[in-house]
Amino acid sequence: MKVLVIGKGAREHAILKYLKKSPEIEKLFCLPGNAGTEKEAVNVAISELDNKKILEFAKKEKINFVVVTPDNPLANGLVDCLEKENIPCFGPTKKAAQIEASKVFAKNLMKKYNIPTAKYESFEEPEKALTFLKENEKYPIVLKADGLAFGKGVMIANSFKEAEKAVQSLMVNNKFNNGSNKIVIEEFLEGVEVSMLTITDGKTIKPLISSQDHKRAYENDEGPNTGGMGVIAPNPYYTKEIAKICEEKIFIPTIKAMQKEGCPFKGCLYFGLMLTKDGPKVIEYNCRFGDPETQAILPLLKTDLFSILKASQEEKLEEISIEFLNKCCCCVVLASKGYPEQFETGFEINFNNLEENTIIFHAGTSFKNNKLTTNGGRVICVCCLAENFKSSITKTYEEVEKINFNNKYYRKDIGKKALILENSNVKV
Repeated sequence: MKVLVIGKGAREHAILKYLKKSPEIEKLFCLPGNAGTEKEAVNVAISELDNKKILEFAKKEKINFVVVTPDNPLANGLVDCLEKENIPCFGPTKKAAQIEASKVFAKNLMKKYNIPTAKYESFEEPEKALTFLKENEKYPIVLKADGLAFGKGVMIANSFKEAEKAVQSLMVNNKFNNGSNKIVIEEFLEGVEVSMLTITDGKTIKPLISSQDHKRAYENDEGPNTGGMGVIAPNPYYTKEIAKICEEKIFIPTIKAMQKEGCPFKGCLYFGLMLTKDGPKVIEYNCRFGDPETQAILPLLKTDLFSILKASQEEKLEEISIEFLNKCCCCVVLASKGYPEQFETGFEINFNNLEENTIIFHAGTSFKNNKLTTNGGRVICVCCLAENFKSSITKTYEEVEKINFNNKYYRKDIGKKALILENSNVKV
């Protein structure tokens, strides 16, 4: 089969790397790709938002299957466009992708179907949002852009002054230029965060292994939100008991809710969870594989990835089992200093004697004058597997030191919370 993967980040590099292992796949393409995806597939210089040109390419090359992973092409209706022409896709339709593309849609869905989440209000007018915030006496409080914002559209305000600034940024200045000036204001949830990626065919839902993302730019979870600075998998705080609660009260009800709303979800449905003192609650939904969670999860996957994606598209997910290695994976993101705000690119990247079993995924990279250079905010993902968190984290940071480029920046505390639990001898 000929398979096309849509996207240009480390997530797509990871998906290509593990699709390549499938005996069913003869040739892989990546659109538009990066310097790393060139090693796994043929890069195609077409914008991931150009549905017309993507369709023309897919027909010309006789593509048998398309994996649409980024949020923007999904919200742009690429799956609808391709499947209308009988080209099978992994990913939700435009209508189903609303679950991520609109925070207001997602919160209203949870409220309607009693899926546990933070208390919230949504606003279309800045004045009404500010009136609500003036009457609010409990800080911190969370403000979220309604539309897509590359994982950065969440602001946590510790005072009215900060909240007022966030309203100005999100609603008046439209910081993320996402076509919506609506926002959601919700209560700040305390607890441990869990990322749960699930695969569904609209009827059956199967969770992948749990993970813990590190969203904030700086150590100790400080600074602005990013697309993710690192991950550990599995998440040791996500116990079997919690998994059972999530399946019964969150995962299955969400799939049923989407069916009832007339937009059944097929593809990867990501649940961003907070384990609070009142039980697990949904922070957010994503309509696709998480980035960088995918980079930590796929190295642990034993089951053939393509068979999973195909079962989702064909609505045969109940027929397969998904298995994982009994190991831990740490993923550290090497970024350009200044990310997620202003940063420079175009610096040469050097690798110095990496261990053979170190796994590298390219994010923002390109070739310039035959040299590998930085070409984005997040540049490289470094991953190592081991029998426990301590070994996995230690090995990953040892390898991080062997990769160099000007303005290299990374968090030095990825997996710290997992280590605390591992060292406490608490059984999970």
